[in-house]
Amino acid sequence: MPCHHLHPVNTAASPALVGLFACASGLSVANVYYAQPLLDQMAADFAINPGAAGGVMAATQIGSVLALLLVVPLGDQLNRRTLMLAQIGALVAALVCLGITGSAAIMLLAMMMVGLLGTAMTQGLIAFAATAARPQEQGRVLGTVQGGVVIGLLLSRLAAGLISDLAGWRWVYLGSALVMAALALILCKVLPSQRPTAAPMAYPKLVLSMFVLLRNDRVLQIRGMLGLFIFAVLGIFWSALVFLLTQAPYEFSHTIIGTFGLVGVAGALAASRAGSWADQGLGQRTTGAALGLLILAWAALSLAPWSLLWLVIGIVILDLGAQAVHVTNQSMIFSSPGHSHSRAVGCYMLFYAVGSGSGALASTAVHASFGWNGVCLLGAGVSLTALGFWAATLRHAPATALPA
Repeated sequence: MPCHHLHPVNTAASPALVGLFACASGLSVANVYYAQPLLDQMAADFAINPGAAGGVMAATQIGSVLALLLVVPLGDQLNRRTLMLAQIGALVAALVCLGITGSAAIMLLAMMMVGLLGTAMTQGLIAFAATAARPQEQGRVLGTVQGGVVIGLLLSRLAAGLISDLAGWRWVYLGSALVMAALALILCKVLPSQRPTAAPMAYPKLVLSMFVLLRNDRVLQIRGMLGLFIFAVLGIFWSALVFLLTQAPYEFSHTIIGTFGLVGVAGALAASRAGSWADQGLGQRTTGAALGLLILAWAALSLAPWSLLWLVIGIVILDLGAQAVHVTNQSMIFSSPGHSHSRAVGCYMLFYAVGSGSGALASTAVHASFGWNGVCLLGAGVSLTALGFWAATLRHAPATALPA
């Protein structure tokens, strides 16, 4: 299978350019998750049954899947600067449409486009940063950009809650359109050109090559399924949380609900050690322990209606377990020889999008019928299934990450 390399940038990526990549990645990915604390407002505005409100997030994740399949691979074929600018222009248009429409059908279509373009921008910027960096600084640059992605994810819920309380949910997206338009002007001025040097692969063959990779790579298959489970668990929790906290006994504002996203920072930072443990040959042990933490987290979260302390403890443990698996997954996938990292991460993120979307959809439906206890049982059941899958596939997977 031919591999098409992009023309490398000859100079080291400056701290300012790396910072721009991190900031742009965080702002791009935030668009995909603004809706989570707004589901109740959006459902009321468009007369959507609360049990079906998870469909809003599911539409976003469908867009993410389409981006990973149909758009992200284009980074190996086109000038990445041109591709980035076209995507951000289309994203601004989708955000404006979302902010002004009165139609539920158009809203769902716009959410799908926001998911598609926000995901394509984020993954494209990560690949852009990796190519712009010298080999000896690639790890540092990617670590910084990935940090921007995590911060964007965590702050998106807080920003959405704050803006919706002040001006309504529509201004979350109209405000983001203004920010992304300003970012587009900066990127237009700053982004270097990255052109493919090899003859382009036919587009259908390019897309198909991702499925060939997935079919042939056992590590990618197993770690991808584990990624699907953990992001389903996160989707289940975050999509139902707004319904728990806006009702008695809490009746919190969306601003306060958004701050709970920051609670996960402690868990996410602690999970950064998981990559080092995988390098030391402890990837499988780390995975098993982290999946056990997910089950423990749901035990704590089941007590959330009676105490906010249990909610905070549950969020920290949940994010710690999920992020530890996520970091270990990436470490083991990237250290598996014989394939392109860009295509591998595209395949892995497909599992992520499917898990997150299906988790959100199932969560709101279960909450409508069985309340918070039903959500906790669903989350614990998915976590237990993930642990069982990991144990069943141990003999098919390497005990450690392989040398890169």
